[in-house]
Parts: sequence; C-alpha cells; structure tokens
Amino acid sequence: MSQKSLLSLPIPSPEYNSTNESLTRQQIQNSIQSLEDSLFLLKTMQESITSKSIRRHQFLLMGVKHV
Repeated sequence: MSQKSLLSLPIPSPEYNSTNESLTRQQIQNSIQSLEDSLFLLKTMQESITSKSIRRHQFLLMGVKHV
C-alpha cells in the first residue's frame, strides 16, 4: 500500500480570501475521496476473502479437496 503523506490545511487569514477557501475545499475533498477509496478497497478485500473461505468450506463439505 502506498505511503500517505500528512497535509495540513492553510491557516485562515483575518480577511476573506477566495483562493484560500477554494484550496482548503479542494484539499478536504481530496482527503475525503482518498478515505472513500481506501474504505472501498478494504471492503472489497474482506468480501473476497470471505467469499473464498465460504467456497473452500463448501468444497470440503461436498468431499472435494480444495486446491
């Protein structure tokens, strides 16, 4: 798995800065998307492992050796 780098959000200035806001929004969206991708990958891996395990036990119950 790739290494994740820590990314700190910029410190807001006292006055409104639209560039700073859009940069912050983009960083937050990217972080959320990264978390979502990681969770999807984890869920897919767990389902795959469970599926293979169930299939192996079905074969064993039927008397077929699992290769």
